[in-house]
Amino acid sequence: SSWSGEGSAASSRKQLLLPWRRAANKQCGKTFTAWCNSHLRKAGTQIENIDEDFRDGLKLMLLLEVISGERLPKPERGKMRVHKINNVNKALDFIASKGVKLVSIGAEETSAKEGLLLWCQRKTAPYKNVNVQNFHISWKDGLAFNALIHRHRPELIEYDKLRKDDPVTNLNNAFEVAEKYLDIPKMLDAEDIVGTLRPDEKAIMTYVSCFYHAFSGAQKAETAANRICKVLAVNQENEHLMEDYEKLASDLLEWIRRTIPWLEDRSPQKTIQEMQQKLEDFRDYRRVHKPPKVQEKCQLEINFNTLQTKLRLSNRPAFMPSEGRMVSDINTGWQQVEQAEKGYEEWLLNEIRRLERLDHLAEKFRQKASIHEAWTEGKEAMLKQKDYETATLSDIKALIRKHEAFESDLAAHQDRVEQIAAIAQELNELDYYDSPSVNARCQKICDQWDVLGSLTHSRREALEKTEKQLETIDELHLEYAKRAAPFNNWMESAMEDLQDMFIVHTIEEIEGLIAAHDQFKATLPDADREREAILGIQREAQRIAELHGIKLSANNPYTSVTPQVINSKWERVSADFHPFFTFLPPPSFSPPSHPCFGAAPKAEQFPFYFWGQTSSFQPYDAREGGDVDDATLTVPHRCNEGEVGDATLTVPHRCNEGEVSDVTHAAPHRCPPVFWQGDAEFNRIMSLVDPNGSGSVTFQAFIDFMSRETTDTDTADQVIASFKVLAGDKNYITAEELRRELPPEQAEYCIARMAPYRGPDATPGALDYKSFSTALYGESDL
Repeated sequence: SSWSGEGSAASSRKQLLLPWRRAANKQCGKTFTAWCNSHLRKAGTQIENIDEDFRDGLKLMLLLEVISGERLPKPERGKMRVHKINNVNKALDFIASKGVKLVSIGAEETSAKEGLLLWCQRKTAPYKNVNVQNFHISWKDGLAFNALIHRHRPELIEYDKLRKDDPVTNLNNAFEVAEKYLDIPKMLDAEDIVGTLRPDEKAIMTYVSCFYHAFSGAQKAETAANRICKVLAVNQENEHLMEDYEKLASDLLEWIRRTIPWLEDRSPQKTIQEMQQKLEDFRDYRRVHKPPKVQEKCQLEINFNTLQTKLRLSNRPAFMPSEGRMVSDINTGWQQVEQAEKGYEEWLLNEIRRLERLDHLAEKFRQKASIHEAWTEGKEAMLKQKDYETATLSDIKALIRKHEAFESDLAAHQDRVEQIAAIAQELNELDYYDSPSVNARCQKICDQWDVLGSLTHSRREALEKTEKQLETIDELHLEYAKRAAPFNNWMESAMEDLQDMFIVHTIEEIEGLIAAHDQFKATLPDADREREAILGIQREAQRIAELHGIKLSANNPYTSVTPQVINSKWERVSADFHPFFTFLPPPSFSPPSHPCFGAAPKAEQFPFYFWGQTSSFQPYDAREGGDVDDATLTVPHRCNEGEVGDATLTVPHRCNEGEVSDVTHAAPHRCPPVFWQGDAEFNRIMSLVDPNGSGSVTFQAFIDFMSRETTDTDTADQVIASFKVLAGDKNYITAEELRRELPPEQAEYCIARMAPYRGPDATPGALDYKSFSTALYGESDL
């Protein structure tokens, strides 16, 4: 009777689970069918029913060929049962040859499942309402599928608009997006997942694995494309530098060929004016035409050396300029220019001296007048400027010293003006043919001289008046700084004490803290009066400046403590002086043990923690200048070995006399480990930068060493491997693949330079990326 009852109960349970198992088997079959069709459609076929369509083994063998990319033995085309069995056995033998187990679930399959689950958890961790713990219940609301897509392709999913209480919409959205944009077939039905108490685990895993392969493949291709773009960018930059060098060298050599005949021309002129024109032309050449060419020559050498260094560091062959355009060719031509220039200048000077003897007196007048006019150029504007209105006291003193130097210079030029007037008078007496222009020029110089004298006197008076006003303001600024500095120091110390945390162990220490706080509160009125006195000094300086129209600098030259800073810190001190204490934890607290830290410490080992004013706080004393005595706070810390020691922090503070002493605080810290590499690393570096053991290192050797140590160098093999990823592991790549994977500029660059691929597996339009990659590093011709 008992056995009969138990059997009946077991039978009832089987009847209850039977619909669920049927639904699960149906869902799993639909998923597997969709997965098979995602591969079979590449061969132009598909299946409807796994049991029927795989029965003869033909489509099963075709599926394995598509997945593996290999050819299976030729199938038997007969309709007899033995032919079908043989085909199925061929498929199973091929699977077994690849090391695939067809029975049970081993450790490898379990590891793969855990790895896939970990990947899903990491990718969906930032998303709300998503908690992937398995491959059944965690996926029912559809948010996990959408989170996976959004993490990798955020433009495809509007995740914030999804609702957890609408799983069917969520699931269909993810399935449709995956099929349309990610080429992942729809293997699951939303209604089946939602309508099942526990969705089929294998079906979910199969579908999720498609996302993993889709996204991991895209990441791999993107990494390869980035590497190729980086290498191509270096190569393109080097080519641009080579082209720039060739063009700059050609232009410079052409200029040298044009300039040398002009400098070698020695045709004499009849008048001094004509020779002066030649001299002006030569000066224009020295001042206007030659300097840019000097810069071009220097830039050419810099570009050449930079290019050679870049090529050497990127494992490229050295650059060899075209014939006749070497740096040495440029230097030879430049030496010829310098030699011709030197002879031309000497010839001009000799001709000018010869003609000057014919017109010596007139030329003497022009020279003296030109020198004087050049000296007076800009002097009136300088004397009229009112730069003293916005100057500081130090600037005013500098301006006065500068003006005194100018007055000395002005007195020295008095003799020159008298000489100019005497020469003009002599030219008039000798009836010089150009006397009118000489007289007009002389009169202009004399009139200008009188104006300069008057302006000089006026500027001195203005400078001395402003100096006296600024000295008064400067004294106020200094007084402000002397009183603001200690007051600011007191406020900063008060804010630190009010906001710091301290550790005490007894009630007496707590009472001491409260007493110190009350003492501090009593000193606040005196401190406020000192603040008002300091601000009053600043206002007085501002009043004097406004009265006399002086534009003061925004900052006090003696301190960086502005009235705004004082008021801001005073508000914080006034607002934070109320103490607040936090007790954590109570003496009776007994923390639990922790596997990382061992058994819990005893309750008496825990100190009291307080935030706020402490016994180290000192109230402000305006009469004493805000003295702050030394204060020490000692807190235990844990070092590497687990021992407890003290850490000391020393900061400066200002005392009565304005000197700076130290306030010492001991605070907890963790001692970092110390690693000493000894002399081995130094010897390694010296062997690289000084291989001959000379005891000295050249600048170029140092630059090369630092470049090698800090440069991430790619190799031809790495570039070949990256191209192979973009080509789908083929030995060649097509123009279509390059344009799909690379930016347009880099893609066209590769297409224009890659040679056709000639291997046995070549297809129309195949390009040889291996020879192209080796050519980038000089291992073959591009």
